Amino acid sequence: MPGVGGRSEARFALSNSKQVGDFAPGPAWKTTLSFSLRTRLAGLLIVLLIGWTAPSLVAQTTSSEDDVHVNPRAKPPEEKKAEEAAKASGVDTDPDLKKRTKPIQVDVNMVLVPVTITDPMNRLVTGLEKDNFQVYEANQPQQIKTFSSEDAPLSLGVIFDMSGSMNNKIDKSKEAVIEFFKTANPQDEFFLVAFNDKPEIVADFTNSIEDIQGKLVYTMPKGRTALLDAIYMGMNKMKQATHSKKALLVISDGGDNRSRYTDSEIRSMVKEADVQIYSIGIFDNSPATQEERYGPYLLNEICEVTGGRLFRIDDPNELSDVATKIGIELRNQYVLGYRPTNPARDGKWRKIKVKLVPPKGLPPLNVHAKTGYYAPSQ
Repeated sequence: MPGVGGRSEARFALSNSKQVGDFAPGPAWKTTLSFSLRTRLAGLLIVLLIGWTAPSLVAQTTSSEDDVHVNPRAKPPEEKKAEEAAKASGVDTDPDLKKRTKPIQVDVNMVLVPVTITDPMNRLVTGLEKDNFQVYEANQPQQIKTFSSEDAPLSLGVIFDMSGSMNNKIDKSKEAVIEFFKTANPQDEFFLVAFNDKPEIVADFTNSIEDIQGKLVYTMPKGRTALLDAIYMGMNKMKQATHSKKALLVISDGGDNRSRYTDSEIRSMVKEADVQIYSIGIFDNSPATQEERYGPYLLNEICEVTGGRLFRIDDPNELSDVATKIGIELRNQYVLGYRPTNPARDGKWRKIKVKLVPPKGLPPLNVHAKTGYYAPSQ
């Protein structure tokens, strides 16, 4: 140690001084020795002081530098609670995710309204522009922010009646399903639900018409008509769709006489979902039961609220042509987008009205669009 070494060196110098000659030291020698000892001791003290203080200075310097990087900031109470909750739930949060960056904002308030325009002959009208449309929500005009008339990819589903009353129409109905899917684009996806006493998914989402056609071969008409249950199954299946534009086609010849779900439950369901529903009704001109008489009204109401349409036919031979027409109509719609002037997230039903400002020279045109939507609740 420095202190011990210093004292030993001083004693060695004194013992040697006594052995230099056999004479008594004079005053000058004493002065020189005293000065030399004092000089050596002072030097040793300086070395010892530097040795003791330097580490502490280095530590203080290092500590002050480390303080800039290591000392954590004081966390607000809400952040501490969030971290404690994450630990309690077993979530290992990545430190990079805690960085206070500007959040990404997603516009969830845009309302999209598919619109079909037809003339008095029930023919599609295309080529209209954004200025030809006006949108009202709760009787208040809305500014149209987006406008499109392009053929976007579709998620399609067919709800196919396989009840006993379809026996003499089944072949034409199967042909209509295939013709409907033939209007699809390569990016489209579609599925098939068949129903009689109960519904079942005959073909899951696919883009192969041959797959659908192969499954239809084994469907045989029998039993009663669980139409509402089949619509429920189709709407539920649409939750797995990959495209934002979705539509169902119902092919049936009568009213419901077997479902567990009620018409009011299905009406509420289709109003909440963003799925258009079209129907081809092969109705008897002289319905024998209350269910058959009520069938056309029920299907029409379900279709209209979603912006779709009901097509009534008397001859099964018309099925394929009508199915093709519906497929083409779905690819020639206008899509209007607007942000509601009422920003309230109250979960209430908002009525929509689309009005047309047609170019001069055109006859009176018909507007087909959904009648409203439910506002988000949060």
